[in-house]
Order: sequence, then structure tokens, then C-alpha cells
Amino acid sequence: MYNLNNKLLLALILGLFALPCFAEKADREKPMHLEADQVVMDDVQQISTFTGGVQLIQGTMLIRGDKIVITQDKAGNKHATTTGHPASFRQKREGVDEYVESYAQRIEYDTYAETIDFYGQAQLKRAQDDLRGEHITYNTKTEIFQVNSGANAASPNKRIRAVFQPKKDTEKRPTPSVLPIQPSSVLTPVE
Repeated sequence: MYNLNNKLLLALILGLFALPCFAEKADREKPMHLEADQVVMDDVQQISTFTGGVQLIQGTMLIRGDKIVITQDKAGNKHATTTGHPASFRQKREGVDEYVESYAQRIEYDTYAETIDFYGQAQLKRAQDDLRGEHITYNTKTEIFQVNSGANAASPNKRIRAVFQPKKDTEKRPTPSVLPIQPSSVLTPVE
């Protein structure tokens, strides 16, 4: 029963966060810019280590941390691992003037898989909504979030936490003057 309730909660959270969190699609085609106090580049291994007030910018996406290690494969795909206390992520949503923000101890951005993973006290905010867990994965291709509570989900501070604010009803709906369902004076026997 406990396991079923956790799966239902996870499905609810995924359903609520999956549809409205579209990332700015043009960001994937933009160049990646990095700033740091220091960088060590290993051209043979294709590993670059940026330290000190690091920020990675790609279009509207911004990742900040204390250290970012970027590896690149032969095809040019990059994998960036950012650490910080906490490291942060921010990206504009597609078609609206709103941002998704996230914080974690470690953020991993994979340009080939088109995923961003948040590890360790992960928190994701969108407007007034707030989602927390030990590991949050965001697939930028499918635009779906997945949240895990960690190895010991029975511990109260390791459980997934979500707060969803009610949406403001900006659309004025006319009040019907007639009830859509009318009572019937004729009863039909059930056979």
C-alpha cells in the first residue's frame, strides 16, 4: 500500500510538472559560454575544469556553481558536471515570460542525451510552485521531470515534497442561467 501511494504521488507530480515546463527550445542551438576565475584544459582527454564563481550560459539557460568539469566526446557532445553549495540552474520557459529555477549540490548537463540532473537536496521552482527531492531529472527533449526521493524514502527528510499554488482564473466564465441537468419526475425501474 505504501509503495502504491508513493507511485501515485510521483505520477501526480510528474503530470503536474510535465506539461507546463517547456524550456526555451532555441537554447539547444546556441553556443555554450563559460566564465570562471581559473580553467585547466586537457586537450588530450578533452576535459576542461573551471573553478571559482563559475557560470555556464547557453541561450536563456544559466548554470552557476563553484566548479564545472566539462568533458567532450569525439562527436563534440558535452557533459558538464557543476558542484556548489548549492549549484543553481535557471532557464526561460518557451512562449511565456517565466523562468524555471533549480538548486542542488550537483548539476549534470548532458548535451547528447539532452538531460539535466539535479542531485543532493534538489529543489525546483516555477512561479510559486516548489518541488523537492534528492534527485530531479529534466529531459529537455521530452520536457518531462522525474523526481526521486533517494535510497531511504521512509525518512521524513528524504521524501519528495511538492507545493502547487492554485492558478488564478483570469478567464471570466458566464454563469449558466439554467442547470445543465434537469431533475426528472419520471422514475424508470431498474431491471
